[in-house]
Amino acid sequence: MPFLFKAAEYPSSPGCYLMKNEEGSILYVGKSKNLRSRLRSYFTKNHTHRRIKQLVQEIASIEVVLVNNEAESLLLENNLIKIHKPPFNRALKKDNSGYAYLQLTADELPRLDVYYRNRSRHRKIAEPEEMHRLGPFKNARFRDALLEFVTEHYGLRTCKTMPKQVCLLYHIGKCSGVCEGKISKQSYLNNVRQASELLAHRGKGLIETLYDRMETYASKMEFEKAQQMLISIRNLEQAADKQIVDREAVIDQDVIYFGSSHALVAKVQAGMLSDFQMFELEKPNDAAAGDQFMITRYAEAKPDEIIASRICDRKKVYASLKKRGEKQFILTEPKRGLKYDLLQLCKNNYEYRFNRL
Repeated sequence: MPFLFKAAEYPSSPGCYLMKNEEGSILYVGKSKNLRSRLRSYFTKNHTHRRIKQLVQEIASIEVVLVNNEAESLLLENNLIKIHKPPFNRALKKDNSGYAYLQLTADELPRLDVYYRNRSRHRKIAEPEEMHRLGPFKNARFRDALLEFVTEHYGLRTCKTMPKQVCLLYHIGKCSGVCEGKISKQSYLNNVRQASELLAHRGKGLIETLYDRMETYASKMEFEKAQQMLISIRNLEQAADKQIVDREAVIDQDVIYFGSSHALVAKVQAGMLSDFQMFELEKPNDAAAGDQFMITRYAEAKPDEIIASRICDRKKVYASLKKRGEKQFILTEPKRGLKYDLLQLCKNNYEYRFNRL
């Protein structure tokens, strides 16, 4: 039976949609600033593209994930496509595609390079916490321009294999010449440390540096360069827009929002939101039902941190889940900050799904 699309059942807010077949397998992942409008287009147009026609014919259900803004929808779509690799998605399946970061390499004399996160749900990402990155960047052209600016500003090398003599970049003032000893190893590593601190502050120091450079150009009446620098500043400020679906973390988290009768669990793997699941509570309207849900669900295995909207007896839940010889896990009931924002995102998705039950 063809899928019956009812526009009123879908919100006109930003998010991602997962189109599934009768077996529940994901056929296609998409995103939109207006989910209702975007989904309507699949079912109200006479599509001439054979691939879209086939997709529409195979749809049995559509799952929606609500987010806060367009930036989050772009990043979440990127993550979901790489995790699930749906057959009707052609782009963004490869690890080295989509939205990348800037990161210092682990070489003895590090350089700044483009970095794509591993989004495999079967592979735990365990990288040192001191590894600082900037991003992810939605605009690859701006990202590359920023890489060039930071590299030049701190005199970092760009060569993948260290040469024995300086190259043209040194002679035109774009490299410190550490390969030939034009700068000491210690001085170079000090420059690397400053670049690392800049990345750790998520670009705040970089924006100030760009403003200083812009004013220098303006004072020299190099107005074209000053204007280009202003464009870079605006792009960087936009790249730093608040988003919570793709963050820096080395732990796995489950974020649980408890309603009166159901619980919504969001899986966050190494900082990347990857899944939402709805569960019915055994004792609806019971204040302690959430505690029992956590004790039952995580009896055998649990993430590094459980973030819950409600915990009635924290000591009981922790004691029930903590096993001897096992590493400590974190049990959190946040009232503010990033974890609270994640709970609010869960709440929005809970309310949408609950109203469709």
